[in-house]
Amino acid sequence: MGTGLARGAFSKGKRIALGDGRRILWDEHSAEIFRGNPNLAPPGSERDPDIEWLPYYKGHRLYNRRVGNRWVWNFNFHAVPGEIYFDTDELAAGRRHGQGFVVIEPQSAQWKPVAPNKDWGVQKFQAVTERLRGQGFRVAQFRSRKSATVALPGVEQIATASFRDALAVLSHAALYIGSEGGLHHGAAAVRVPGVVLFGGFVPPEVTGYASHVNLTGGATACGSLRRCSHCRKALAAISVDDVVAAANNFLLEEAA
Repeated sequence: MGTGLARGAFSKGKRIALGDGRRILWDEHSAEIFRGNPNLAPPGSERDPDIEWLPYYKGHRLYNRRVGNRWVWNFNFHAVPGEIYFDTDELAAGRRHGQGFVVIEPQSAQWKPVAPNKDWGVQKFQAVTERLRGQGFRVAQFRSRKSATVALPGVEQIATASFRDALAVLSHAALYIGSEGGLHHGAAAVRVPGVVLFGGFVPPEVTGYASHVNLTGGATACGSLRRCSHCRKALAAISVDDVVAAANNFLLEEAA
């Protein structure tokens, strides 16, 4: 999301410094995601004359704040689609699996304590996969050495070397289907439509994109950092039919 907030800065003669006004604070993923982006100033640029500070960094994300055991969402914040600047080799590598496929991600950030509040269920994703494959669509899932997600039976497994590599491949997909998280932000950044399962944890008004169909199950986001029955009910209210119908709205329109 930081790349979206910095969009257009370079054209105005600026670079955005994400930090506290004294230090540029990049997390462990920043260098990979921000590589090649002329709108962002890297650590070490704090005294450069062209920088403009933005207080967006780990622990201070602007879109929420922690109160007790839940996130309180900032509804004045609206995610802007980000940008990824691929080099020539990355662009070529991204084409290695062709185009027009559906990327599906059944589990998002399982190491996080809030994962149960965002987990729609592997069996439901499997049902969506079978429906789409039955309609003749190619369905794929990303795999890496660090991947801990379940491999869906019958789904093409695409090996990726890094998150950037996955996004380079994703840029050639017809659709992303999965939970709110890194890949849904990545899909927006590479201009790929998505069917994103928000459930009742995060509000799509804050971290969602207009180019995606964002499914909440009719719930208001509670932000609970503990296992939450409200979030589970919200996810249960999203049916396989809902997801397949939303997917078909994109896929059949593209095929027409």
